[in-house]
Amino acid sequence: MNQTENYNETNYWSAKYNEGLKTMMQGLKSEFKSIPYPYFYTYNIMQNMIKKPVSYGYTEVKSACCAWKLKSMFPCVPIATYCSNRGDHVLWDPCHPAEASLRNFADTTFDDPIEYKFPMNVRQLVAV
Repeated sequence: MNQTENYNETNYWSAKYNEGLKTMMQGLKSEFKSIPYPYFYTYNIMQNMIKKPVSYGYTEVKSACCAWKLKSMFPCVPIATYCSNRGDHVLWDPCHPAEASLRNFADTTFDDPIEYKFPMNVRQLVAV
Protein backbone atom coordinates (compact mmCIF):
# COMPACT_ATOMS: atom_id res chain seq x y z
CA MET A 1 0.00 0.00 0.00
CA ASN A 2 1.50 3.36 -0.99
CA GLN A 3 1.17 6.60 0.97
CA THR A 4 -1.79 7.89 -1.08
CA GLU A 5 -3.69 4.62 -0.66
CA ASN A 6 -2.93 4.69 3.06
CA TYR A 7 -4.31 8.25 3.39
CA ASN A 8 -7.39 7.34 1.35
CA GLU A 9 -8.11 4.32 3.54
CA THR A 10 -7.49 6.32 6.71
CA ASN A 11 -9.81 9.09 5.50
CA TYR A 12 -12.46 6.53 4.56
CA TRP A 13 -12.42 4.95 8.04
CA SER A 14 -12.33 8.33 9.74
CA ALA A 15 -15.45 9.41 7.86
CA LYS A 16 -17.19 6.08 8.63
CA TYR A 17 -16.34 6.41 12.33
CA ASN A 18 -17.80 9.92 12.42
CA GLU A 19 -21.00 8.73 10.73
CA GLY A 20 -21.34 5.94 13.30
CA LEU A 21 -20.64 8.31 16.17
CA LYS A 22 -23.36 10.70 15.01
CA THR A 23 -25.84 7.82 14.79
CA MET A 24 -24.87 6.67 18.27
CA MET A 25 -25.27 10.20 19.67
CA GLN A 26 -28.74 10.47 18.13
CA GLY A 27 -29.66 7.14 19.74
CA LEU A 28 -28.44 8.35 23.12
CA LYS A 29 -30.47 11.54 22.69
CA SER A 30 -33.64 9.50 22.23
CA GLU A 31 -32.77 7.46 25.33
CA PHE A 32 -31.66 10.38 27.52
CA LYS A 33 -33.94 13.17 26.33
CA SER A 34 -32.94 15.77 28.92
CA ILE A 35 -29.20 15.66 28.23
CA PRO A 36 -28.05 18.27 25.71
CA TYR A 37 -25.14 17.30 23.50
CA PRO A 38 -23.33 18.65 20.49
CA TYR A 39 -21.88 16.58 17.69
CA PHE A 40 -19.22 18.20 15.52
CA TYR A 41 -18.27 17.14 12.03
CA THR A 42 -14.56 17.10 12.90
CA TYR A 43 -13.56 15.31 9.72
CA ASN A 44 -15.41 17.85 7.58
CA ILE A 45 -13.86 20.79 9.43
CA MET A 46 -10.32 19.48 8.84
CA GLN A 47 -11.06 18.59 5.21
CA ASN A 48 -12.40 22.09 4.62
CA MET A 49 -9.19 23.60 6.05
CA ILE A 50 -7.18 21.40 3.69
CA LYS A 51 -9.36 22.02 0.61
CA LYS A 52 -9.86 25.78 1.19
CA PRO A 53 -6.68 26.81 3.01
CA VAL A 54 -6.75 30.47 2.01
CA SER A 55 -10.14 30.89 3.72
CA TYR A 56 -8.44 29.98 6.98
CA GLY A 57 -5.19 31.87 6.39
CA TYR A 58 -2.99 28.94 5.34
CA THR A 59 -0.58 28.76 2.45
CA GLU A 60 0.77 25.24 3.02
CA VAL A 61 -1.34 22.07 2.98
CA LYS A 62 1.00 19.56 1.30
CA SER A 63 3.69 19.42 3.96
CA ALA A 64 3.64 19.56 7.73
CA CYS A 65 5.61 22.11 9.73
CA CYS A 66 7.60 19.61 11.76
CA ALA A 67 10.05 17.61 9.65
CA TRP A 68 8.94 19.51 6.55
CA LYS A 69 12.25 18.80 4.84
CA LEU A 70 11.32 15.10 4.98
CA LYS A 71 8.12 15.82 3.03
CA SER A 72 6.03 15.17 6.18
CA MET A 73 6.34 11.42 5.85
CA PHE A 74 7.31 10.79 9.47
CA PRO A 75 5.92 11.90 12.84
CA CYS A 76 7.64 14.79 14.57
CA VAL A 77 10.58 13.85 16.81
CA PRO A 78 12.65 16.01 19.20
CA ILE A 79 15.57 16.33 16.76
CA ALA A 80 13.39 17.26 13.77
CA THR A 81 13.66 20.54 11.91
CA TYR A 82 10.71 22.91 12.01
CA CYS A 83 9.41 25.36 9.47
CA SER A 84 9.85 29.05 10.24
CA ASN A 85 6.26 29.93 9.31
CA ARG A 86 4.20 27.67 11.58
CA GLY A 87 0.98 29.63 11.12
CA ASP A 88 0.99 28.92 7.39
CA HIS A 89 0.69 25.14 7.83
CA VAL A 90 -2.50 23.15 8.38
CA LEU A 91 -0.55 20.22 9.83
CA TRP A 92 2.11 20.08 12.53
CA ASP A 93 3.20 16.56 11.54
CA PRO A 94 1.54 13.93 9.34
CA CYS A 95 -0.93 13.02 12.08
CA HIS A 96 -1.63 16.22 14.02
CA PRO A 97 -3.10 19.63 13.20
CA ALA A 98 -0.86 22.66 13.69
CA GLU A 99 -1.61 25.18 16.44
CA ALA A 100 -3.38 27.54 14.03
CA SER A 101 -5.57 24.65 12.83
CA LEU A 102 -6.51 23.78 16.39
CA ARG A 103 -7.43 27.43 17.00
CA ASN A 104 -9.58 27.49 13.86
CA PHE A 105 -11.14 24.20 14.90
CA ALA A 106 -11.99 25.58 18.36
CA ASP A 107 -13.48 28.75 16.88
CA THR A 108 -15.54 26.70 14.43
CA THR A 109 -16.99 24.39 17.07
CA PHE A 110 -17.69 27.27 19.43
CA ASP A 111 -19.56 29.62 17.12
CA ASP A 112 -19.78 28.55 13.51
CA PRO A 113 -22.76 27.64 11.34
CA ILE A 114 -24.87 24.52 11.26
CA GLU A 115 -22.86 22.81 8.54
CA TYR A 116 -20.32 21.69 11.14
CA LYS A 117 -22.48 20.85 14.13
CA PHE A 118 -25.57 18.99 15.24
CA PRO A 119 -27.79 20.08 16.94
CA MET A 120 -25.88 22.97 18.58
CA ASN A 121 -22.47 24.59 18.89
CA VAL A 122 -20.45 24.96 22.10
CA ARG A 123 -21.77 28.47 22.83
CA GLN A 124 -25.34 27.16 22.66
CA LEU A 125 -24.44 24.19 24.86
CA VAL A 126 -22.92 26.47 27.51
CA ALA A 127 -26.12 28.53 27.50
CA VAL A 128 -28.28 25.47 28.22
